[in-house]
Amino acid sequence: MDRPWLWVLMGYLLLINLIAFFTFGADKRRAKKDRWRVPEKTLFLLALLGGGLGALLGMHAFHHKTKHWYFRVFIPLILLAEIAGGVCLWLRLSGRI
Repeated sequence: MDRPWLWVLMGYLLLINLIAFFTFGADKRRAKKDRWRVPEKTLFLLALLGGGLGALLGMHAFHHKTKHWYFRVFIPLILLAEIAGGVCLWLRLSGRI
C-alpha cells in the first residue's frame, strides 16, 4: 500500500471511538453509584478528537446524556462533520476534487 498513514489513521479512529464509547459507559456506571464522574468537556473532547461515532453509540447504548439537549444536538453534529471530512479526504485522495 502506498499510503501507510491511512492505516495509522484508521487505527487511531478505531481506538478513539472505542475509548469514547467505553467512557460513556463508565460515566453512566459511576453516575448510578454516585461516584466521581467524567467531566462533560472530556466527553465532548473525545467526540471532537474523532470519536463522534463512539460517543453517539455510547449515548444510546448506555442511555447516557440523552436528556441533555446539547449532547443530543452537538454529538450528532460532530459526527456529521467527521463524516464530511472523511468524504472530502477520500475524494481528494481519489483525485475527484
